[in-house]
Amino acid sequence: MPSLIEPVVPAGTLRRMGGQPTLHVDELTLRPWQPEDAPAVVAAYRDPDIQQWHARTVDETEVAVWIEDAHLRWLDERGALWAVEADGEVVGRAGLRTIGLFEGSGEFAYWVTKAGRGRNVAARAVTAVTEWALALGLHRLTIVHSVANVASCRVAEKAGFPLESTERSSVLHPDGWHDMHVHVRIAE
Repeated sequence: MPSLIEPVVPAGTLRRMGGQPTLHVDELTLRPWQPEDAPAVVAAYRDPDIQQWHARTVDETEVAVWIEDAHLRWLDERGALWAVEADGEVVGRAGLRTIGLFEGSGEFAYWVTKAGRGRNVAARAVTAVTEWALALGLHRLTIVHSVANVASCRVAEKAGFPLESTERSSVLHPDGWHDMHVHVRIAE
């Protein structure tokens, strides 16, 4: 069935970049995930705070698949995920876990390790990815988090994502069903 609208961002846009870019903000480097990052990811997912909001734990074999999937998401133009590094250490994850080029949309995913907390790492990384995504031509970017995750609410606000709505009893976490805040940034 023919569409009556053109894609917001044409298919092939990410592939034509010749690889996922590295982004820089202050002392932070956002770079594509590498196989040697596996131990840092395993350690991150052992952190009870990350487990609470991401509802998973992983081993090195699973992380290898996860890192490969991050590369495939880029190649398939379905996502753009970065390792956040400071002083040569992985201190977080930031990126668009989903991208819809046709609709011009993306949904964020991020976490920060204990070593990166208290340094505004997540908000700065989300801001850097937001600038990249808007320059790419995406129109609507979302951050969705549990209403109980006060830190993620602060990240969204600092990164310029106002609260749009609350999805009631939307996501199952280890401690039960959570209402979710939806923060949205629209291209101007």
